Amino acid sequence: MATKGNSSKGRAARAMVQRLESLERAGVTHLPKKAARTSDSRGDEAPAPTEAGLPTQPTPRTEGRGDRVALLAQLAGRVAQCTRCRELAATRTQTVFGAGNPHARLALLGEAPGADEDRQGEPFVGRAGELLNRILAACTLRREDVYIFNVLKCRPPGNRNPLPVEAAACREYLNRQIEIIRPEFICCLGAVAAQNLLDTTAPIGELRGRFHDYQGIKVLCTYHPAYLLRNESAKRPAWEDMQMLMAEMGIKLPKK
Repeated sequence: MATKGNSSKGRAARAMVQRLESLERAGVTHLPKKAARTSDSRGDEAPAPTEAGLPTQPTPRTEGRGDRVALLAQLAGRVAQCTRCRELAATRTQTVFGAGNPHARLALLGEAPGADEDRQGEPFVGRAGELLNRILAACTLRREDVYIFNVLKCRPPGNRNPLPVEAAACREYLNRQIEIIRPEFICCLGAVAAQNLLDTTAPIGELRGRFHDYQGIKVLCTYHPAYLLRNESAKRPAWEDMQMLMAEMGIKLPKK
């Protein structure tokens, strides 16, 4: 019969394994050691954390690959401990930070984790994720070539849309991810992602089909893969959006 202490240790071990798996999916290959501060490195170091644990200034443009990995690992750790939204923190299995290439030219932004994402700790899995994989493949891309993340890092109960107060509480983490990764392009998947990133109430039908600017990043908005699964007629315009995006990125698609 397991004792109470052994049971607690087991839960802690499972939580640690989930945390490490989540970091790996976010592109983290090692956990950084705290380096000693020297006068030579002062110009390249990240800004000091605020009380919320997030730097107040944009990421330096001189960051190398290791720097981005370390900064994402630091941020993912803080997200995993976040309790800003009490309901979400109480009902989540784990946070879903993001996954993919920390040096991606293209980042894909969704709204929030669903049940599958909450269970696996990775964004866009399940049927919607499978469709997204097929869309990327048609664009001659893989998940490993892009970075995928959400407006919220926790699953809303019942897969409801994020509340404005929840999106506001999570916005600091989203902004910091964008600062670290510095993509050239962001593709917003669905109205919730587009409206939150661009601070607009315009419907997705008005936002798609053209590029928007977000702090110098080219943003294209299109339909969410889950919406495409329910609405066959939206697949053609969504594919036209992706063709436009690939052309802007200089990626030549094979003729069909």
